[in-house]
Amino acid sequence: MLRRPRPLGGTPESPELRAFGPLALDPVGRDAWLDGEPVPLTRTEFDVLAVLSERPRMAFSRRQLIDQVWGQTWVGDEHLVDVHIGHLRRKLGDDAGAARFIRTVRGIGYRMGTGE
Repeated sequence: MLRRPRPLGGTPESPELRAFGPLALDPVGRDAWLDGEPVPLTRTEFDVLAVLSERPRMAFSRRQLIDQVWGQTWVGDEHLVDVHIGHLRRKLGDDAGAARFIRTVRGIGYRMGTGE
């Protein structure tokens, strides 16, 4: 059975999916769906969402997200993270004031929401 070919993700029913209410993320296939519809994300947007969704209860600082997405050698304004979070929220129809998917943790950074 271990040698049988397995599908490489790509469907909202894949077992390796990360689900947050109506948002589903397939880190292997690098796909995201909202209410069953594909969400077109850039490489960086997907990477930020993948890092947040990997440990949904953890609040990530901007620096932690930069280290994970851009690498520890990246130098520049850490508020670049805010720009990508804004793009993600817009594409996911998320509101910063009543966030469902990406929550702001005051004084720390960001974490995943439950999708409710």
